Amino acid sequence: MTRTVPLFTLDGVPDARTSTHPFSTQDGLGLSLLRFLREPAGDVVLVVHGLTTSSDMFIMPEHVNLVRYLLDNGYTDVWTLDYRMSNRHPYNRSMHRHTMDDIALYDYPAALRALRAEVGDRRVHVIAHCLGSVSFLMSLFGGAVDGVTSVIANSAGLTPRVPAWSRLKLTVAPAFMEYVLGFPYLDPRWSEEPPFTRGRLFSRVVDAFHPECDQPACHMLSLMWGTGWPALYGHDKLHAVTHARSGDLYGATGFHYYRHVLKMVRAGRAVKYDPGDARLRALPDDYLAGAAAITTPVLLTTGDRNHVFADSNIVCHDRLNAIAPGRHELVVYPGYGHQDVFMGRNCHQDVFPSMIDFLKRQGA
Repeated sequence: MTRTVPLFTLDGVPDARTSTHPFSTQDGLGLSLLRFLREPAGDVVLVVHGLTTSSDMFIMPEHVNLVRYLLDNGYTDVWTLDYRMSNRHPYNRSMHRHTMDDIALYDYPAALRALRAEVGDRRVHVIAHCLGSVSFLMSLFGGAVDGVTSVIANSAGLTPRVPAWSRLKLTVAPAFMEYVLGFPYLDPRWSEEPPFTRGRLFSRVVDAFHPECDQPACHMLSLMWGTGWPALYGHDKLHAVTHARSGDLYGATGFHYYRHVLKMVRAGRAVKYDPGDARLRALPDDYLAGAAAITTPVLLTTGDRNHVFADSNIVCHDRLNAIAPGRHELVVYPGYGHQDVFMGRNCHQDVFPSMIDFLKRQGA
């Protein structure tokens, strides 16, 4: 196949020095950070993707991306993290049993140590999306990381909620896909596999239920996440190039993270997947239990057409505001959904200015 945008390209941030910073977690995974540097001064911003995406969702060359916007608006040292959910790493392409507790305890502390080794004690802000947002807030509110100046958490936080059809999928799909169909993971790019392979045939079946566009990867993503046609974003919000390369921007994922999301949806808040797991005893069973002691301000953001995590962040803000009135904030973007808050072609006009405003107020 011929790509209009190279896979894993850094061309979307042309005016910065770029470096890769590998690091290891305590449970034995190799992960990485990308640094986009114009000047090693001032506040630092760390950007965290969601499940099966990667740093690439923040550095897309076809629009004014978040990293470029931050660099152009006074944040001259921006980092992106590729943790175990990233499609730049191979960990999602197996029948693994990782949970968001593992990410909270192992990935973020190691990432921040690697970052601090380079930037010292300068102020660090975090912008996180989707299950990156959920798991980072678990790490912060669970006491695994500290010293963060502020957090912007998009789409879902400590009270994940999903539409009814999504809840049914979360209940049935993991066991059905693993033990009945024998798939170790779902891949939005299955349509590109050779004819008559199981993945390609599965993708063709999904196509039959999604007449809204002609991109098989877009159809698979609507199966994998949320409830809608499409579910992740509004077609009207995306650049045509972004939609055409959906299979490159989102990778495969195993099913165990879905089980953890379901447990949280049923509990009505972020909870540990297995309270009996001795490896994770440093984390609380209930991540909201100690919220009153967390002084880091959080801006919760979401689109008003979020068909993946619905009103999760509105509810999260209500819960946090009841615990610590006025400490945390909420912004709802009209016309936006789940993924297009960062990947939409006009985010630099509709979304990013409010995020910059929040960061500047926290760094003042």
